[in-house]
Amino acid sequence: MTSSSPTPQAPVDLPVRSDQLAEAGVRGLTIAWVDNNGITRSRTVPISRLTEVAQTGVGITTLFAVFDSHDAITFEHEGLSTASGDVRLLPVLERITRLAGQPSFAWAPGRQRTGDGDTWPYDQRAVLEAQVQRAAAVGLGFRFGYELEFFVGRDTDAIEPAHHGPAYSAQALLECDEFAAALLGDLADNGLQVGQLHAEYGLAQVEVSLAASDPLSAADGHVLARQTIRAAARRHGLRVSFAPLITIEGAGNGCHIHSSVWRGEQNLLDGGQAGPQDGSGASYVAGLLRDLPAIVGLTAPSVPSLTRLRPGYFASAYAFWGVQNREAALRYVPSSSLLGAGSANVELKPSDASGIRIWRSRC
Repeated sequence: MTSSSPTPQAPVDLPVRSDQLAEAGVRGLTIAWVDNNGITRSRTVPISRLTEVAQTGVGITTLFAVFDSHDAITFEHEGLSTASGDVRLLPVLERITRLAGQPSFAWAPGRQRTGDGDTWPYDQRAVLEAQVQRAAAVGLGFRFGYELEFFVGRDTDAIEPAHHGPAYSAQALLECDEFAAALLGDLADNGLQVGQLHAEYGLAQVEVSLAASDPLSAADGHVLARQTIRAAARRHGLRVSFAPLITIEGAGNGCHIHSSVWRGEQNLLDGGQAGPQDGSGASYVAGLLRDLPAIVGLTAPSVPSLTRLRPGYFASAYAFWGVQNREAALRYVPSSSLLGAGSANVELKPSDASGIRIWRSRC
């Protein structure tokens, strides 16, 4: 798919969908959004209220826009400095998914609207939608794919690894075989296309790579994948952490973002083994490199994030781009005769899920 927009979905027949979910044993719909810290917040409503909530939403405080990563409220932003204020959270109906690992619940991303139904200025999803529309207005589309790295440990208060390596080995996954198998099944059942799963380089680290898709689908899939991973871990007596660092001395967890830019059916990043040398594809890479300090302020914002970015860990300590260079902040992945022109992309490596609670928070 080369379009920047999600594949059009058929209108949802709400009464029928609600009955189907209820008959399948679903009790609640969890409506999720990701706040300005990268933390997933949610509201859960009885599935019997689906038709009502699809129209009017459920109320949430405007102060979620000024929560910090420790659940404190800053009260520092003009217009969001009091406890007065409410917005409506509406489910994205075409994204409703029954959770394979939590069969009594369905999941959907949410949109935040004012009481009059208008887009709320602080709705994170709406910001992404606006950027996609801006790109489409000049004839450009994007594809994004996420690599999720996470630590897998026993459900104890100590850091007890669920596998002991070697890195990238089949032997490592034998120690958490049932979890890995269940996770692949759950991800597929939740409609997520997985490129690969493997034991990574870090302590008890596993990586799941999601197939590239349009920006909105990719963002939704990323959030759903994290929910799916946590649920699968819990069922097997395990805990996971997406934190940038689990131990100071070890390799940390990244959340690398692969992206490509398209004009119609043409991948503008296709430039052979040397990478794009001119035109829009080269401009895209140059723009990422130029704005890298600002980008990293969003994609790797925490103190552990910065500690993770050090030489020798393939963690992108250096601000440059390179062809297949895993120490580069921007790793250009060229197309090939085997994979085709559509495979060319650039990987943003200084990116992690540092908005996620660190190890001591429960799944």
